[in-house]
Amino acid sequence: MLQAITVTSEDILHQIKLNYKVPEIIEQIVTRKIIESAANQEGIKIEVEELQKTADQIRGMNKLLSADDTWNWLKKHSLSLEDYEEIVHNTLLFSKLAAHLFTDKVKPYFFDHQLDYTGAAIYEIILDDQDVAWELYYAIKEEEMSFYDAAHQYTQDKELRRKGGYRGIVYRKDLKPEISAAVFAAKPSQMIKPIVTSKGIHLIFVEEFVQAKLDKILLSEIITLLFSQWLKQQIEQVEFTVNLD
Repeated sequence: MLQAITVTSEDILHQIKLNYKVPEIIEQIVTRKIIESAANQEGIKIEVEELQKTADQIRGMNKLLSADDTWNWLKKHSLSLEDYEEIVHNTLLFSKLAAHLFTDKVKPYFFDHQLDYTGAAIYEIILDDQDVAWELYYAIKEEEMSFYDAAHQYTQDKELRRKGGYRGIVYRKDLKPEISAAVFAAKPSQMIKPIVTSKGIHLIFVEEFVQAKLDKILLSEIITLLFSQWLKQQIEQVEFTVNLD
């Protein structure tokens, strides 16, 4: 039995290869280099105050509430303080470049795709048995039981079960076409007949519709979407070589 094992950088690279992760890692490296080059061309500047704010956000996201938490997290991920500073810098650079390139393109995109961002507050139960789905549908429709009770009894996901099947507000664009068509053809406070998809049989109660509104959250989401599309195009166009020797 081995008493001690030393893991080298060569071991890590070899394991990345064995796990088929090389293309993923290469894409991340190419993406970082594209962002650095574009940010330099666009004259993006990073201020110390911005770095501190981003560092605080990253610590918050990772629940690093103390200096000990941070040092233990760095150790766990084999990161030096300089590595962490680079992560903060790259995160901020990504965000600033995205905002610089696409903030003024958000409103035109939003108005062109406004229907996609129409929302619906829905409750959902996903079942494996179609007969059970129809039995529940008629039982709820005839008020023999509530949708909440049905969700509490038949929903497998613990958190969704606790919320009575409440999925929250979902966008039209994020739903499967067959579900989207039925949901947005319904009326508020209406339950839809069971819908069969690859995931199972869906029972959906539509509580209300929410008109699309370009708030800060959606603004950030669209900027990220446009930036991701732009990055994909850049990656497809760039020529690069890989040397793993």
